[in-house]
Amino acid sequence: MSNSRRYASFMAVLFLGFFMCGCATTAVKALETSESQVKLRSMQTRSFDTADKKRMMQTVISTMQDLDFVIDKADLTLGSITGSKYLGYAIVTMTVTVRPRGEKQLLVRANAQYGVTSVDDPATYQDFFVALEKALFLTAQQVD
Repeated sequence: MSNSRRYASFMAVLFLGFFMCGCATTAVKALETSESQVKLRSMQTRSFDTADKKRMMQTVISTMQDLDFVIDKADLTLGSITGSKYLGYAIVTMTVTVRPRGEKQLLVRANAQYGVTSVDDPATYQDFFVALEKALFLTAQQVD
């Protein structure tokens, strides 16, 4: 075998090795969780003492509209609502999921993004849940 063929074979194996290592590292990092992600998820999630998923989703939609979001998608089966609004020069997108927690509660999780960046400001989620709680109270009192 000539030196140029050995060199080409060596480079191919070396390249393949770097490629394989890079993919494995990326896949592992994609599945890692950190303490900050757990904190963010706890800021984004609230439980409510109701099992009426349809009414909760209707209230979430109303709350998002009250906060100037335009509803892009809503799926009762999946329990998912996505809306967007302009804020400055970027679009804020919020996805809210509603899922059962036991037989008597629902978990509501809101996930907001400003452009392509996840919103990790606790006040944003607190404001959303305060508005949602007020809307739920008014709905329970049958006030429109």
